[in-house]
Amino acid sequence: QVQLVESGGGLVQAGGSLRLSCATSTRIFSINRMAWYRQAPGKQRDLVAAISSGGSTNYADSVKGRFTISRDNAKNTVYLQMHSLKPEDTAVYYCSAYNAPPGYLEVWGQGTLVTVSS
Repeated sequence: QVQLVESGGGLVQAGGSLRLSCATSTRIFSINRMAWYRQAPGKQRDLVAAISSGGSTNYADSVKGRFTISRDNAKNTVYLQMHSLKPEDTAVYYCSAYNAPPGYLEVWGQGTLVTVSS
């Protein structure tokens, strides 16, 4: 069973940076899509950034130019580098892995809390 473990969250002042990591228990080079989502208190879980097996990326408008998603296939790890953090970035950040059928896969990590103070 594929497992995802996020790390790197914490408390940071506005304008600061953090790097989140998502370590997987499987080889990620063939996973169609790895992504980061976030969920703020009382809000729905939203996509932050995604990266395909081919390296294509897409970002939520609110984080474009500030966040960068990357993957290290050798380490089976996906990263989310976050710069210029804002209080509205405060949320629990979740890593996800998705494969379209055949070989359907949809797995979530347990989440890591990012708190940005003003």
